[in-house]
Amino acid sequence: MTLPRKPFDLRVAQGTRAIVTAGGAGIGRTIAETLVSHGATVHVCDVSNDALGALGRERPEIFSKQVDVSDSMQVDQYFSDAVAALGGLDLLVNNAGIAGPTARVDEIDPSEWDRTVAVNLSGQFYCARAAVRHLRKSGSAAIINMASVAGRLGYAFRTPYAATKWGIIGLTQSLAKELGPDGIRVNAILPGIVEGPRMDGVIEARASAIGKSFEETRAMYLETISLRRMVSSQDVADMVLFLCSTAGRNISGQSLSVCGNVETL
Repeated sequence: MTLPRKPFDLRVAQGTRAIVTAGGAGIGRTIAETLVSHGATVHVCDVSNDALGALGRERPEIFSKQVDVSDSMQVDQYFSDAVAALGGLDLLVNNAGIAGPTARVDEIDPSEWDRTVAVNLSGQFYCARAAVRHLRKSGSAAIINMASVAGRLGYAFRTPYAATKWGIIGLTQSLAKELGPDGIRVNAILPGIVEGPRMDGVIEARASAIGKSFEETRAMYLETISLRRMVSSQDVADMVLFLCSTAGRNISGQSLSVCGNVETL
């Protein structure tokens, strides 16, 4: 039996109660602002007090709190406080992550590996674990995990980062199977090369590692993209909006690239 559905509405997130991790700046902030502009109530966490301060001054309607997602006790307390402020939870956007080191595998300090895994992979597990009991009460719930095209291609000199992003895809597919009977959809978004200061830093580190200039390395990145252009944080936020809307109600267990078709890294 096919369930009746409403037409796609511009205010697709109307009434949605959402948590966005690492929502103080960058992609996370764009996601939070996009959700709010389409009718959602949003609570963000971030490890940076400076980012949260700027967000609070500029977007006071967005709730926020400083949290390190690699600390399970902080995560548990945050979800308790955030869900109380929101009055429930319908959407978790597991966005927090770090770039990790850029180096040959034999030159990577184990502490850098551990930190990258702790934030990128364990952090998503901690947040999903804390969110699920609230999402089960929603009736229309979703988890969106932020992975990367590095999670389907691999990434030389960025082994810790790529490994965690592959792990996130496995986490996503496993949770989709586990939580589907509870009416919770779970998907991953795989951003490609996202323009902005963070990507500039990645290019600078890669350029240093391979002995090329910033301009040469940037051109190399663009040559690997079929559309020959980077994507924006808004492109990623728009995919979040689609996945949490009624238009995405039958999409679960998927890893969706927003990348212009990155062919290799």
